[in-house]
Amino acid sequence: MRQRREELGLSQEDLAARLRISVRAYGNWERGLVKEWTDRKLLALAEALEMSERQCFWLFRVMVDRDPPPTWRAAEENRLPEDPAQRDYLCDYAALMESVPYPSFLVDHRWDVALTNSAFDQLFQSVRPHPTALPDDNFLRFVLFHPDAAAVLEDHEPAWCVPLLAQFATALAGAPEDEGLRSIRQEVARDPFMEAAYRYGVPHWLSTHGTDAAELDGAVRTVRHPDPRWGLVRCRMVAETSRRLGEMGLTRITLILSTPTGAPRGPVHSGGFTQQQGARLRAVPSPVE
Repeated sequence: MRQRREELGLSQEDLAARLRISVRAYGNWERGLVKEWTDRKLLALAEALEMSERQCFWLFRVMVDRDPPPTWRAAEENRLPEDPAQRDYLCDYAALMESVPYPSFLVDHRWDVALTNSAFDQLFQSVRPHPTALPDDNFLRFVLFHPDAAAVLEDHEPAWCVPLLAQFATALAGAPEDEGLRSIRQEVARDPFMEAAYRYGVPHWLSTHGTDAAELDGAVRTVRHPDPRWGLVRCRMVAETSRRLGEMGLTRITLILSTPTGAPRGPVHSGGFTQQQGARLRAVPSPVE
């Protein structure tokens, strides 16, 4: 609840006003001091936090271990523009993306995902549900925090995590007051190993490889496709934006899959950034004391 509130840039007072309850009562909600969660409370909370249908589903599952009532209707998707002409453009752009056989998705500067095509959904179809780090929700959070990310993204740490952490550092430096970016920064700070990688490892990596190494456009990566006809496959990332997409703050990223490269070189590790993996990213050295 707190993380979603911070993503929206809202205070506890703001949420209490939306829910028409006291700030103290909402504080108890956020601290988990509610004795009984009713459908009415949960649906009001989902609406106040502008949750999507998927987020509402997991809110009910986490809080009361059941599905939302069938009368639930998701709030308007707030990451899409309000301008009807821009929405109409995105509807047609979605049809264009769907005609592409390669995984393709639209992201904003926070890595929130606005649109995906079927090939993208197929690539990540084996990814288990997660409250905040699904690939079609926020791609940066997925790469950094989802326990299944390494099962799809080969060379997960050096090829995916470190470049995106470097890009995130640049984005945050350019917009330090952006609530969405600050929310991700807080999530990084809560993980001591990720924090060490962000503060010490990424600067060293950039000084060694150069800032161009963090660019997505043209980067060559490897993914594990769930379709056995693909398997472990090389892909080139193509990042592009049109004038109209740029006006909406959106960039399209397409993964151009090429000839499969054969069987994986080693076991798949899908544990994410946990203590069992050590106190730092293996792709970057420890800070010098």
